[in-house]
Amino acid sequence: MVLPETRSMQATIALAEELNFSRAARRLHVEQSTLSRIIAKLESDIGLMLFVRNHQNVDITEAGRRFVEEARHSVLHTERAVLNASAASLGAEEILNVGKSAFTDPFLVTTLQSVQLPLYPGLKVKLWSSYSHELAHKVAAGELDMALVTSVPDAPTLSCLMVAETPLYIALSKEDPLADREELRLVELRSCEWILLAPSVNPYVFEMIQLAASDRGITSTDRHYVMTAEEASELVLARKGLAFLPRDAAWRIASEGIAMRPLAEKQLKLVTRLATRSGNNSRLVSEYVRAASRKLSGIAPPPQGRLPLAG
Repeated sequence: MVLPETRSMQATIALAEELNFSRAARRLHVEQSTLSRIIAKLESDIGLMLFVRNHQNVDITEAGRRFVEEARHSVLHTERAVLNASAASLGAEEILNVGKSAFTDPFLVTTLQSVQLPLYPGLKVKLWSSYSHELAHKVAAGELDMALVTSVPDAPTLSCLMVAETPLYIALSKEDPLADREELRLVELRSCEWILLAPSVNPYVFEMIQLAASDRGITSTDRHYVMTAEEASELVLARKGLAFLPRDAAWRIASEGIAMRPLAEKQLKLVTRLATRSGNNSRLVSEYVRAASRKLSGIAPPPQGRLPLAG
């Protein structure tokens, strides 16, 4: 059996995600015929059918799904190897790969980046962005040294340091009567349309909201699902509902037409933690986590009294 090249794995990943040769080829900046040849050669080399295709559709086989799952890890490790070697050639003696989410408070990310270790003067911190639950998986798999993750379930494969706890926020139109309140409770939202981040953004937070509403017998009049705060903003401005968002995401879309209010529900607190892999014996990781802990505990987040909390 011939082991696949990185290019073949990248092509397979793209086709598995697009399930369309034309789109996958455009994404890879190659001709469709070139992509077809790469996939056909890979299947021949490994002796497995990864895709079932006809003139209309492309479907991935179970073997293909398993292959792509591992190929993603392999490609990431290859990219890291090249980047780490490149950084070393530029003078970085040690590299830490740190994950963060687009919904992570930028203050926490900046604070983490500002950590300096006297024993590692050439340390370089590389940031990798993904959703929290995906970051947790990458840390557990050893693909990242650590990550700032928000509201992910406890796991024996992770060692976590709590760095922040914040409420969920509700972004709503300033014309909404609820905007007159300083904080909101879930029961007050029962007659409203809800705008929720899709389950794929953070399954755990999504489930927390479902359970909290179910426990209180609360149902919304309708629900919309979005991937970004900006998508939520469009719906809020169109008076299509109230958006459940982390604080920084709500802050990003707060404007003349949108207010934000904390959701006063203990069950829906968002806990951000610095996660490392359990059993990681790296001295660099240990030193960095200790230094980060001291810095985060000694620095309060910037005051946000100017947030549009009073409408």
